[in-house]
Amino acid sequence: MNTFPIPENEIDRLNSLRSYGIMDSLPEADLDELTTLASEICQTPIALISLLDDHRQWFKSHIGLEAQQTPKEEAFCSHAIMNPAQVLLVEDARKDDRFALNPLVTGDPNIVFYAGVPLVNDEGFALGTLCVIDREPRALTAKQLSALRILAKQVLVQFELRKKVTELQHANLVLEETNTFIREFALSAAHDIKNPLSSVLLTSQLLKSRLEKSGDEKSMKLIETGISSAKTLLELVNSMLDYSLKPELLASGQTEFSLNELIDKIISIIATEPHVKIIKPIDVDPIFCSAIALEQIFLNLFTNAIRYNDKPEIRIEISFYESEHFYHFNVADNGIGIAPDQLQHIFKKHTTLNITDRFKQKGTGIGLASVKSLVEKLNGEIIVESTLGKGSSFQFKLDKNPLTV
Repeated sequence: MNTFPIPENEIDRLNSLRSYGIMDSLPEADLDELTTLASEICQTPIALISLLDDHRQWFKSHIGLEAQQTPKEEAFCSHAIMNPAQVLLVEDARKDDRFALNPLVTGDPNIVFYAGVPLVNDEGFALGTLCVIDREPRALTAKQLSALRILAKQVLVQFELRKKVTELQHANLVLEETNTFIREFALSAAHDIKNPLSSVLLTSQLLKSRLEKSGDEKSMKLIETGISSAKTLLELVNSMLDYSLKPELLASGQTEFSLNELIDKIISIIATEPHVKIIKPIDVDPIFCSAIALEQIFLNLFTNAIRYNDKPEIRIEISFYESEHFYHFNVADNGIGIAPDQLQHIFKKHTTLNITDRFKQKGTGIGLASVKSLVEKLNGEIIVESTLGKGSSFQFKLDKNPLTV
């Protein structure tokens, strides 16, 4: 008996086969039904879905044969995959020099007739065959051969569906692990921030009680600003803890509030200097929205507008209007602007402009990605328009009722 042939692309073929994760997997009813149908159509006692790895042929489905696998050197399929475009037909293996001395011919299961359709995937690799076997010489009609080819295509369809389901399950597992890590990290970070922040608040309050006796009004004003900011930050951290434990609250935890009061709250957090001018919208009715999400969005946009600004007077102007289904916001600044080729990338995580801000610090590329994520979480959209040297305009809308979309 001759040794089995090896395709020129064998290494790539084996890698493609491994990508399906199908070797040594459990039987599957859909594939067994196709094998049974092949046996009935071709009127053969044996039908197999055979896959070839580096040392064996393994049967994903086998009708009329007890064996689960055979050595590769005994596999008829090793010859079949050498010409992926054709069906390998052997009417009498006892008279074929390639197979006459094969143990599968001279002994159990006493193969005489063989017909194998290569299972060729979209990459062009023959993974194995759908084959039918008899213990007597025979031939297949044109209709039987056509049906066998059709069934082989359906086997591949099942393989591809199985692969996609496996990939999706893996992706979901990775996503679940990532979300768990993010929640745990957020909880840890929030706790780590909360403890020293509470100490800062307590120290500031003690310092205030001492300053009240000194009559130092300027110092009193500064310490009151610090206390107010610390309290606001503590509220924000507590909200972060809540949403880390229950992310669904981001969309469901909507309340009615004053937009301008929320903006004032954010201004108190960032404690803007006199040269920073934040212009609020005029005559705005209360809105019903996720306050914590909007706080985070504005906080990121305001902070960026201040950091990436080279003007003597920093201007941030917020405009607002509402339509039937959305709240529409625009945050415009007079900062350094964003280059046209960067506009489509700035919302991607860890994407930075490779420049330092007015405080000689580089960005992390997380802030705007978080803004986009929050906006989309509330079934909204965000875009940016910018001119280098003149400033940027971030326009976003939030769904008034995100839970119904």
